[in-house]
Amino acid sequence: MVRVRFFASLREAVGLEQEDVKLPAGATVKTLLQTLARAHPGLGALLEGRGVRFAVNRCYVPPDAGLQEGDEVALVPPVGGG
Repeated sequence: MVRVRFFASLREAVGLEQEDVKLPAGATVKTLLQTLARAHPGLGALLEGRGVRFAVNRCYVPPDAGLQEGDEVALVPPVGGG
């Protein structure tokens, strides 16, 4: 199981600050994103092509990064300013 932390618009779309997700052995961040998109239909569009970054145990990683039992994954949407 991994703990997923949602930030900003992603947190609003899911209605949760965090969620524990069970994944199969050999899962990657991409596997996690697909699992979350199925569980939270409004989340899928936000995760596609919007510049969402992924941090595993507080280190930014690419979508093909592997996940281990007990990892914490933060989903961070792009932040605009002006």
